[in-house]
Amino acid sequence: MPAHNQIQNNLESGWSGEWVAEGTIFKVGVEVEGSDLIVYQIESMGFDWTNEIGELKGNIATIDVEYSGVKGIIQVEFIDETTASIFAASCIPEYMVVCLLAKDQKAVFKKIL
Repeated sequence: MPAHNQIQNNLESGWSGEWVAEGTIFKVGVEVEGSDLIVYQIESMGFDWTNEIGELKGNIATIDVEYSGVKGIIQVEFIDETTASIFAASCIPEYMVVCLLAKDQKAVFKKIL
């Protein structure tokens, strides 16, 4: 059990750094502190969004976000130390254009630093 915990802690600390959405310049910083996932904007491409501290369980994190009157939960799956898959687990109000565009879409982020 201690070896498993050490491996898990090494993976979680490996997720801290700068991540960019593939094919874009959209970039965020990530810091892992225990089960907290702290995300901050580096290059938001002009989007004005806010987020809460996320909750990390294993390789899955959930983060409450708000953008232009839309509230949602982003789910992140850390595939490995350099790749994450992200999608909107919820988005309200559902009729807003950003929710309609995000529905059933995933983004891949790559760790660059």
